[in-house]
Order: sequence, then C-alpha cells, then structure tokens
Amino acid sequence: MAGSERVAETTAAAEITPAAATAAVAAAPARSTAPDAVKILIAGGFGVGKTTMVGSVSEIAPLRTEEPLTEAGLDVDDLAGIEEKRATTVALDFGRISIGRDLVLYLFGTPGQQRFWFMWNDLAIGALGAVVLVDVRRPESSFAAIDFFERRRIPFVVAVNGFHGRHPYPAAEIREALALPEHVQVLLCDARERTSSRDVLIALIDQLIDAAAGAAAS
Repeated sequence: MAGSERVAETTAAAEITPAAATAAVAAAPARSTAPDAVKILIAGGFGVGKTTMVGSVSEIAPLRTEEPLTEAGLDVDDLAGIEEKRATTVALDFGRISIGRDLVLYLFGTPGQQRFWFMWNDLAIGALGAVVLVDVRRPESSFAAIDFFERRRIPFVVAVNGFHGRHPYPAAEIREALALPEHVQVLLCDARERTSSRDVLIALIDQLIDAAAGAAAS
C-alpha cells in the first residue's frame, strides 16, 4: 500500500466530528460501555520532539514513518541546532493513551519538514485539539504550527520541550516571544518523559472540557 494511502486510511479510522468529540469529552458519568475516542494532533517544527512525545506517552507500540536524513536533503533541511538528528518523519506518528476509564486519546504526530506540510490539512480533519511543541533554542520553527491552528480555530496548548532537561526561560517569557494570547496555555515539558507528556495532554483535555462546559452554559 502506498504511503499516502496508509495515511488516509489511518486518519479516516480515527476521524470524528468536532461536535461529537466535544460532547464525548464533556460527558462525566462513568459507563460500562466502550470509552470515547478523541483525536489530538502533536505538531510543531522540524526536530522539536513530536515523534519522541508520541513514543514516550503511547500505551501501544507507536506507528512511525521515519526515514534517514541523507546528503540530498542538506540544501532543503535546516539542521541548525539539531545537527545530531539522523531521521525524520515523512508521513505521521500514531499512538494511543487512555485517560481514565472513559476517554482514549488517539495521537497523530505531524511531519515537521516544510515539504510535507500539505499533509497537515488531512491530519487535522476531526481533531478536537492539538499540542504545539516548541524548541526554545529555535522558537521560530513552530510559528507555522501556531498559525495553522489559530487560522482553523482548533484549540491548542504550547508545550516547550526542554532538551537535555533544561528550561532556560520561564513560560511568561516564551509567551511574549511567541506573541501568544493569554488563553493559550504555555507548559514546560520533557517530551522524553511519559509523565511530563501525559500532563501536557491532560492540560489540553481540561481546557477542552472547560470550553465545552462554557459553550453549553451560554
């Protein structure tokens, strides 16, 4: 099966409408039926840690579509600050995590290289929210992802990935540098750590629940 066909098949399998997903997230009572499923995108620029986050938090073996970086891409791929990178995602990453008994998150990691951005529109279909990963050493690499979700009015949180476990700047300074509005959460995380990545996802889900409750009350 061709790569594009695999992407379309995987995306369609987890597709739900935003309205249905919002209702599912807002449902509080425990049930004995199958858990509700919500589609979440893990996005950001090239080499910010998307594959790492999906892999660290997924309760199943993640699906990865990585290919080695080659000399042919040296004139296309900007490796400044990530010279140690040896492979790149060319389609998507896919993982799954259960939040309690009643909610399952299907995680879709987007490709970071600009020549693969055309896939983002398909991956975003049915997504209820997103995590935008930021490398504080290269914040400009995630501007396009922030703009993508703002334009489509898909709720998102910004997760600042502390490479080598370091966070040299507080969240307030990062918010200012990225020109983010106050309602967008800025979270410090380590994409390598399962607990840290899980906490980012829980913060996003809490935001979506609050938004759903507010919309129902208005």
